[in-house]
Amino acid sequence: MKFVGSDEYVATADLMVAVNAAITLERPLLVKGEPGTGKTELARQIASGLGLPLLEWNVKSTTKAAQGLYEYDAVSRLRDSQLGDERVHDVRNYIRPGPLWRAFSASGKVVLLIDEIDKADIEFPNDLLQELDRMEFFVYETGETIRAETRPIVIITSNNEKELPDAFLRRCFFHYIRFPDAETLARIVEVHFPGIKPQLVHSALTQFFEIRETPGLKKKPSTSEVLDWLKLLLAEDLTAGDLRKATKHALPALHGALLKNEQDVHLFERLAFMARGERR
Repeated sequence: MKFVGSDEYVATADLMVAVNAAITLERPLLVKGEPGTGKTELARQIASGLGLPLLEWNVKSTTKAAQGLYEYDAVSRLRDSQLGDERVHDVRNYIRPGPLWRAFSASGKVVLLIDEIDKADIEFPNDLLQELDRMEFFVYETGETIRAETRPIVIITSNNEKELPDAFLRRCFFHYIRFPDAETLARIVEVHFPGIKPQLVHSALTQFFEIRETPGLKKKPSTSEVLDWLKLLLAEDLTAGDLRKATKHALPALHGALLKNEQDVHLFERLAFMARGERR
């Protein structure tokens, strides 16, 4: 079982090595990188490329580790007992399996995505140590153990918003998705916009990397944002010549796709004003 990328996802050689190493070791793959570099999409493409079902667990700031196992609805059971509902005699009617339960009890191998684990409380990763290591957990309400007969492929993503515990990191295979260089980004663009004019791609990516490298920029635009920008450029039928008309420090065309806060917009407005002053 080897992941070799797909026609819809440009996977670098080192990323494919990391994915296949995690599969061989049967350890979770922890993927870090800038937002918008394709971490979440990677799990989807692994599932698609290997022909496996995908289960997604999207972590939020309020998410608790126990929710990944199961949730016991004691309130509904109490209400049903007051109403004389026969369902109340079987506690299983009030247990909702979580993503880990569904992954462990699947009839075959699945891909489990735990997305943006760093959004949750700092104790969240530690609370999953045993379950991810042993691939089993105990259900206290029913007295049964849920054990994975076939270990799922676990992909965990992080935007590096907070440090993860060392004990958790030891149990993972780690890979950092570096921001793609111009050549790789051009390949990604071709996947999303087949047949796009090379001159437009060259001019757009040149301006895009100049924006990313501008000193003082608060939020650098990501891969997903340059794809949105190109989609708008194509919709407006702008050409490479239209992009070249702008100076290096002018606001780019349709800049709202790339600059996502007022500080960065003001920065480019000031740079454009200074550039105009120097030309006089």
